[in-house]
Amino acid sequence: MSIRVLLADDHAAIRSGLRLMLESGGGIEVVAEAADGAAAVTNARALRPDVVLMDLRMPGTDGITATRQIVDEGLAQVLVLTTYDLDEYVFGALRAGAVGFLLKTVEADALVDAVRRVAAGEGVIAPEVTRRLLHAFVSVEPPSEPEPPPWLAELSARELEVLTYLAQGRSNAEIGQQLTISEGTTKSHVSRVLGKLGCTSRLQAGILAREAGLGTE
Repeated sequence: MSIRVLLADDHAAIRSGLRLMLESGGGIEVVAEAADGAAAVTNARALRPDVVLMDLRMPGTDGITATRQIVDEGLAQVLVLTTYDLDEYVFGALRAGAVGFLLKTVEADALVDAVRRVAAGEGVIAPEVTRRLLHAFVSVEPPSEPEPPPWLAELSARELEVLTYLAQGRSNAEIGQQLTISEGTTKSHVSRVLGKLGCTSRLQAGILAREAGLGTE
C-alpha cells in the first residue's frame, strides 16, 4: 500500500514541488495539503496520514505547536522539513515529538527515502544538524553517581538491548541483524519499549536511554 503523506507549508509553490518529488518516487500518495499549522492538525485528524511533512514557520499556528498536537493525539509521524537549522527549531521540533528533521536543500531521492523510513518507524536527522545534537548530548555533565531510573526495572533484558541500540541511532534492520531477529520482531520490541517509557518516538526513547547511560560506548 502507498504511504499516505500530508504536506504542511505556507507556500503553494513549495507544496507543489514537494508533491511532485514524493509522488514521482513511487509508493507515496499526498492525501492533502495545509497552508498553516491549524489546517495541518485538522487534516491529520480527518485523514490519519502515515507521515506529515511539516514546515515550522507558518502563519497562525506554527509547525512546532502543530507537531506537538499531532503527536500527542497519535495522528501521524511528523517529519520536519524547513529552511532553518537554528537550535531553537531543531530542539523545539524534536521535543514536540517529530521523528525527523530535514532541511529544504535535501535532494529528492533523500527526501523520498526519509519519508519511507519515517513511515517504517525510523528516525531521520539531517547530517547538517546531527553534529549539534551529538554535541548537546556530550556537553551535559552526568551526575557523578547517577541513580538508575525506575523504568529500567520495567524492561526485559531483550528490551534493554533494543533500547541500547535505539540510543545509538540504529535502524530496525540494523537492530534485527545485531540481535539475530526479524525486522518485524524488532519493530514489536521497539513498540513495547516506547509504550513502557511513554515515548512518542524512537528519538525520545534514545534520549532517555542516553541520559541513563545506555548506548554511550
